[in-house]
Amino acid sequence: MAGGFVDAGNLKRAHLYEYRITGYFIFACIVAALGGSLFGYDLGVSGGVTSMDDFLVEFFPDVYRRKHAHLRETDYCKYDDQVLTLFTSSLYFAALVSTIGASYVTRSRGRRASILVGAVSFFTGALVNAFARNIAMLIIGRCFLGAGIGFSNQAVPLYLSEMAPAKVRGAVNQLFQLTTCLGILVANFINYGTEKIHPWGWRLSLGLATVPATIMFVGGIFLPETPNSLVEQGKLEEARRVLEKVRGTTRVDAEFADLVDASNEARAIKHPFRNLLAKKNRPQFIIGALAIPAFQQLTGMNSILFYAPVLFQSLGFSNDASLFSSVITNAALVVGALISMALVDKFGRRAFFLEAGAEMFFVMIAVAITLALKFGEGEPIPKGVGIFLVVTICLFVLAYGRSWGPLGWLVPSELFPLEMRSAGQSVVVCVNMIFTALIAQCFLISLCHLKYGIFLLFGGLIFIMSAFIFFLLPETKQVPIEEVYLLWQNHWFWKRIVGPGPASSSQV
Repeated sequence: MAGGFVDAGNLKRAHLYEYRITGYFIFACIVAALGGSLFGYDLGVSGGVTSMDDFLVEFFPDVYRRKHAHLRETDYCKYDDQVLTLFTSSLYFAALVSTIGASYVTRSRGRRASILVGAVSFFTGALVNAFARNIAMLIIGRCFLGAGIGFSNQAVPLYLSEMAPAKVRGAVNQLFQLTTCLGILVANFINYGTEKIHPWGWRLSLGLATVPATIMFVGGIFLPETPNSLVEQGKLEEARRVLEKVRGTTRVDAEFADLVDASNEARAIKHPFRNLLAKKNRPQFIIGALAIPAFQQLTGMNSILFYAPVLFQSLGFSNDASLFSSVITNAALVVGALISMALVDKFGRRAFFLEAGAEMFFVMIAVAITLALKFGEGEPIPKGVGIFLVVTICLFVLAYGRSWGPLGWLVPSELFPLEMRSAGQSVVVCVNMIFTALIAQCFLISLCHLKYGIFLLFGGLIFIMSAFIFFLLPETKQVPIEEVYLLWQNHWFWKRIVGPGPASSSQV
């Protein structure tokens, strides 16, 4: 669990770690992972709500009129409204700002404190949105939701990675992605039902976000703090007690010694954000803090999640059919997450990134070609073509759900040593939210102007990011966090920057 650049001899203690999977450990991980359901529920609910006629009539009447007009350009452009997209993207701008405070709370007060703050803020935002009377209230509510997501996304991946034994860390960390996917799926089912409740069904969809926030807060009260965080705060006896409880054994001397060593290293770092830029941390900064969180959004997946109902309506589906189609695609996302949880610690992170990347690339090209040939004349698309689009988008979602979705959070949480883990995760969330907000704000206008070319653009980006992974990311499966730095010293490229290790090899 520990991180840091400590004496190489001490870092060989990882093989002495002992653990059993205990009920206490399972409870802690499940409750913490509920933070993903906040993120997922909002991803799922916002796109459905923005396609509901009652919501559009009350807040965006121009979009409503354009939606129901039968003009040539409405195929791609019927939802092109920057205030409407601000309803979605404002949450992610707020999450971006909140990560600054979340980093401080996570490091000084612990991971559990950030989880609780996130739950309270998300609950507040859900209430404000449910009772919104004007666009200003909608945006304010979204900002509270964003702050909640900023805190929970900062703390939950760290919490899960630190609580998990190295050999099952991949599966445990992906509980965050699984609850995110389940949140999206539940939100789609709720939208499918509330769309038929006039005129306030959309309020119910937004207000029900209080449910996962309440569950997360109540459960969070009983969560233990991670041993890493307790050691970081100087609470050594409590840290040892929690470590023994979550590992199910008193034989934790080796792991606890690594925690203490890493904490001593961390205390020597007075400016963790500045330390991120140090030469020895360059690989973690470039790959974990910048590239992976940015690439996760540039796959185009969140555009589909945000606007699945809107996208399917733009492609000629009726309102009911578009919501149902988005339910199907998000079910594929859950299946993808389950596949990744079951197999990522067996086949590794790189294998999932690369094989799914190839599948996503070909799907984007197929969708673009189909739309170029069969869409854009202001007429509903043929039924067969519509089914083909739903199937191909499901394949894309399934590929993302087992690769960039969960691994976009798992891999960065594995890379940072303890002395800069909170700062590193803060940058991860920050970069993720910047690109999430930009994609949310720009997708509909890009769909309007680029038409099918938007899918070619995403396909090209997927090709680039897959090449990046192939050449620059070493395999981290079953590597204790405190030994990850050795991967850079033995990597064909990164060793030129951080310096070769004592047993350098040319592995990728």
